[in-house]
Amino acid sequence: MKFAASITIMPLKALLDPQGKAVTNSMKNLQLPEIENVRIGKHITLEITAGNKEEAREKVDLACKKLLANPIMEGYEFELTEAK
Repeated sequence: MKFAASITIMPLKALLDPQGKAVTNSMKNLQLPEIENVRIGKHITLEITAGNKEEAREKVDLACKKLLANPIMEGYEFELTEAK
């Protein structure tokens, strides 16, 4: 079976996000001071072939832990659906 994963990787809330801070500060220059606390992360999509949804979930989780996210600085979450 083929599955599609939609992965969101974000900096941990306890850590400073320099990109997000820069964008937040720029909002004032754009006359958008009501936009605050911007956090910038990554969005990754991928397809995976697996015997079942649980196997696919385990493989995507392993890919996130070993390659896609830095667990010291980032957290991740993902959705898994059957690919069409």
